[in-house]
Amino acid sequence: MRGKVFSCNRLGRNADKADAKDIIEMANKFYVAEQQKQIQENIHFQIKNFCTAMNDILLPDARKRSTKDEAPAQSNAFAVGKSGPPTDCHAIPEMRRLSHAEVSQSLKDHIGYTLDVKPSLMPHEKAGQGFLINGKADAGAVIAIYPGIIHSPAYYQYIPGYPRIHARNPYLITRHDGTVINAQPWGFGGEIREVWDGFTVPEIMPNVQSTGKDGPELVWRVLSKPLEGTGVGSVGDVLERRNPLALAHFANQVATGMHQNAMACPYDFPLTEMDMRTYIPNVSFANPEVNIRRYGSFWFSSISNESNVPVLKTLVLVATRALCDEEVLVDYRLTNMKC
Repeated sequence: MRGKVFSCNRLGRNADKADAKDIIEMANKFYVAEQQKQIQENIHFQIKNFCTAMNDILLPDARKRSTKDEAPAQSNAFAVGKSGPPTDCHAIPEMRRLSHAEVSQSLKDHIGYTLDVKPSLMPHEKAGQGFLINGKADAGAVIAIYPGIIHSPAYYQYIPGYPRIHARNPYLITRHDGTVINAQPWGFGGEIREVWDGFTVPEIMPNVQSTGKDGPELVWRVLSKPLEGTGVGSVGDVLERRNPLALAHFANQVATGMHQNAMACPYDFPLTEMDMRTYIPNVSFANPEVNIRRYGSFWFSSISNESNVPVLKTLVLVATRALCDEEVLVDYRLTNMKC
């Protein structure tokens, strides 16, 4: 590494094309990594401001100062191989008795916008519902969070309907790193702050019949067989179900010839931010610290030691231009790309 960096001194003298290429590649990688870091920091800053606004809306003044000290302990969410009701009780602080609609309106008063789910304005018979931004948001603003259950590739088999997971669930989205978020259990949210585990009994699809072929195809059929007879339980986390921004799964695909006005961007929420956790509308399936690596067509898991900070790998929608009282449209073909 150091030798390649100092090879800059040879450019213009004894440099060759390989030296120049290596230096350019290193510079590009550094630039991209630094840019991604800045994006994550910007998103986190905005999410933190959102959480502060939600505390102002929901928590009595006496409770705001001690929110961090009394935040609920984090869990690993889903525990593979266990079943039954939650065994861990989380403390839920005293809050103002506001409806989802009242919280939404108060958030608009605080940050200038909120979200409404309404029939889509897209000229397509299958557009169904969409969400509109109610108010004004600047370009670059985080306008929505993708809620639901987070599945790393090691746990695809637990997604309801596996392996045909998209057949009856339009609320699945995939990050660039293979993480899948299932927003279907979240729905429209709720009217209270509660221990939410997103628990849904996986629907077991019929096994794929053998075609008599050998090799990788046969191996893939074996690995893609749904997990049968495996109990899945959850202790959940205390989440604010009245979260007005937890509606990103209702954003429609932009039509041909139109331009998206928001883009999906990965967001790694650090679970060390205890005072913000309740406003991140996600739970991880099984161990969130499992490190996933891809080899060819297959994913393998191992415990990651690369970081001491566990994260929730979720997604947010970021405005690509200034928005004002209009439907939010996303190009989902770009959601598996890094921001």
